[in-house]
Amino acid sequence: MYEELFENNKVVPVVVIKEVEDTLPTLQAMVRGGVNVAEITFRTACAAEAIKLGREKLPDMCIGAGTVINGEQCERAIAAGAQFIVGPGLSEEVALVCQKHGIPYLPGCVTPTEIMKALSLGYNIIKFFPAGVFGGLKALKALSGPFPQVKFLPTGGADLSNLKEYLAFDKIIAVGGSWMMKGDIEANCRAITDLLNE
Repeated sequence: MYEELFENNKVVPVVVIKEVEDTLPTLQAMVRGGVNVAEITFRTACAAEAIKLGREKLPDMCIGAGTVINGEQCERAIAAGAQFIVGPGLSEEVALVCQKHGIPYLPGCVTPTEIMKALSLGYNIIKFFPAGVFGGLKALKALSGPFPQVKFLPTGGADLSNLKEYLAFDKIIAVGGSWMMKGDIEANCRAITDLLNE
């Protein structure tokens, strides 16, 4: 399930949709740039509506929900069609909802204790956020020592300048971020696609 999700999606854009009418222009610009996955954050009132619209109009795009912090949000995201759920931290409530629906969940963890908790709930692919603040690649390499079974989605602190360095580490399944959502989205996504194809 997770492997399929990230097999062709090595960069997961964190997308904030403030007005529902921005959904399709934003997602279509990403697709034109060669990026076919979006983590639409639950930070805005129209998040569920944006996910639903994206799933209906762009069925080939992989669209998940991010910044999901409780079970109620998770239920709404899944009902809207979210194909994966990402949290800034680890929520047992969210984990249970995702397990009930058979939806991939990437809980946010930065400490060994949090990683152990995620493992106890059956999760070995986690979001490492905010990666830059918590030591970046150096920290991930250190954490991989005691947790060789864990793969990471570092988010916050990665960009075009260090993307290849992050992805070269075999414990990183993909990299998340919002840097490509600033300015010309299509051109930014094309730069990512070109870099990954080098």
